[in-house]
Amino acid sequence: MKIIQITPAGKQSKSGNRVTADRWARLLRNLGHQVETHVNYDGQPADAMIALHAWRSHDAIMEFKAQNPKNPLILALTGTDINEFIHSHPDPTLQSIEAADALVCLHDLVPGLVPRAHRRKLTVIYQSAPPLSTPRQPSKRHFDICVIGHLRQEKDPFRTAEAVRDLPSRSRIRVIHLGRAHDESWAKQARAEMKINPRYVWKGEVPKWQVRREFAKSQLMVISSRNEGGANVVSEALVAGVPVIASDITGNVGLLGKDYAGIYPLEDAGTLQALLLRCETEPAFLKRLAQQGRALAPNFTPEEEQRRWGKVIAEFGG
Repeated sequence: MKIIQITPAGKQSKSGNRVTADRWARLLRNLGHQVETHVNYDGQPADAMIALHAWRSHDAIMEFKAQNPKNPLILALTGTDINEFIHSHPDPTLQSIEAADALVCLHDLVPGLVPRAHRRKLTVIYQSAPPLSTPRQPSKRHFDICVIGHLRQEKDPFRTAEAVRDLPSRSRIRVIHLGRAHDESWAKQARAEMKINPRYVWKGEVPKWQVRREFAKSQLMVISSRNEGGANVVSEALVAGVPVIASDITGNVGLLGKDYAGIYPLEDAGTLQALLLRCETEPAFLKRLAQQGRALAPNFTPEEEQRRWGKVIAEFGG
């Protein structure tokens, strides 16, 4: 089957949408399909389309369906689709959802966020990550906590730094933050935070191998986001064996589960601080998070992601 994949992120982009599209293209090729990834649809012949983002890819979706009414269109709902644009831009977002023959989502709570009439079209496909190539060796000098995410409003990026500002002097907690600043004002905030907070280190944008090295030496990871559609960084941490502390939003709870012990109220630095100290001082609690993570990790392997894509494509005879 020849598949056109549409993503709003260009070829040189390092955004989550582009990373996801490139990974899906590899998995689909493994299944024997031809895949081309584009930002726009210009009438290229294809047996099927996979579109990321209901609102941003709306024009491509409608054009493909107009030209190929009998060919399947699979729409992958992103975090901004289900958390923002379905409310702020309902007409194009819902038109895309209605035009789709199948919907793909990235976490288990999405069905409750889309109109009931379209829930039957939904399939959850968790984003995957490869395991670390070597065993983890967490730092002994520090209790390292990694934060992996760009500095922008949706990520609530300095919440973990705030949580560790006034820790007891005996604490070994240190926060290592990897991620590009959205603009210079965010970079200035990060540099200012480092000046007043010796427990916070911002390293900026780094290559993927350095992120994986941080997983290997970190005791745990914090994802403090205000808005996620099913963050790949959670998958990466779980597959790497890194316990996760996460903000209480649907995108995190939909991946980790409602019974996961490492959830804290959004933007609540005090509760986050208590959780971090508990992880440092109560080995049994940290072990519990690790055990919960190991139980979830099989959901996020490349093999499982490919299997789920194969099942979706097979429904259309691919």
